[in-house]
This record gives sequence, structure tokens and C-alpha cells, in this order.
Amino acid sequence: MTIFNMGSFLVLLALGIASSPLINAQTCQPSGGITGTEPSEQCNTENNSECCVEGEFYTTYTCSPPVSSSTPATLTLNSFEEGGDGGSESACDNSFHSDDTAVVALSTGWYSGGSRCGNFITINGNGQSVQAMVVDECDSNMGCDEEHAFQPPCRNNIVDASKAVWEALGVSEDDWGELAITWSDA
Repeated sequence: MTIFNMGSFLVLLALGIASSPLINAQTCQPSGGITGTEPSEQCNTENNSECCVEGEFYTTYTCSPPVSSSTPATLTLNSFEEGGDGGSESACDNSFHSDDTAVVALSTGWYSGGSRCGNFITINGNGQSVQAMVVDECDSNMGCDEEHAFQPPCRNNIVDASKAVWEALGVSEDDWGELAITWSDA
């Protein structure tokens, strides 16, 4: 190899490494963690929601992976109705929302301090696409308390969706729970 070719090779190698998914995933590191408290009888397990476990360590995040035109995420199921497993009113408008409405909560980093509130995102999964309105934060930084329905913090890559979103994606109700998706701002 000549020096010119070696130099070109090194530049291309550096660009390839810098744009790899592994490097992008590393741009969002854990911010800390919380330890689960004694489980509360008030923990709502609707939609197979997990309750905090006393003494278990839960990683927390203030960030989420970078948003792109096709951001990989995990779709989870949530009830935004009063008494549902979502806990309290939605953070964007201090209201509850019908499970028949396509609404979502985004992990803390993607929620971005509420900057996506009222905006729509496009969710792609199961060979289908649906638009849903952002109404809440899926808190990746706090949990295991009354405000968070005694559930652990969300992972940093969650789009927590109403039943209407799952139905629009054509997912069989037997398969509701978690689904690999991509999403983007609409």
C-alpha cells in the first residue's frame, strides 16, 4: 500500500467507526440508579406492568439514543386512563386519555422536557405504520414511588403506547407487551 492509500484507508476506517451504531448507542450513558423499595399494594399490574422489587437496583437515564428518521425503540403497552397502570395524569396536559386514542409516552431523553408534547410521532412496526400524539413522559430517571405507580424507571428507549396504537399496528392482543419498532417525528 502506498502512503496515500494507507492515509485514505485510515480516514475511511475512522469515519466508519465514528458512524457505527455501537458508538451512537454509547452517546447515552446511565445517569445513576435507584434501589427498589418494599413493594406497595398500590402497584398497578395492569398490562403486565412490573412492580419495583425491594433491594433491586434499577439503572436510570436522563438521555435516550439519538433521534433519526428511523429511531429504533421498544414499544410497550400502557393505559393512560384514570386508574390505569400509567399512574397519574399525563405530564403534557395533566389529563387522562382514552385507551381508544393513539397516544404515547416517551422515555425521558426523547420526551425532551416536554418539547414533543402535543406533537405526533410516526411508529413503524409489525409491517404497519401509525401516528400517535405524545402526551406523557415514560420516566427513565425516577420510579418505585406513588407518582410512578410503584413501577421501576423506564428504559431509555421506550415508546409507551395506548391500546389504540397496538391495534393500529395490527398486533394480535395475545402478543401485546413489547415490540421492536422504529419511530420518527411526524
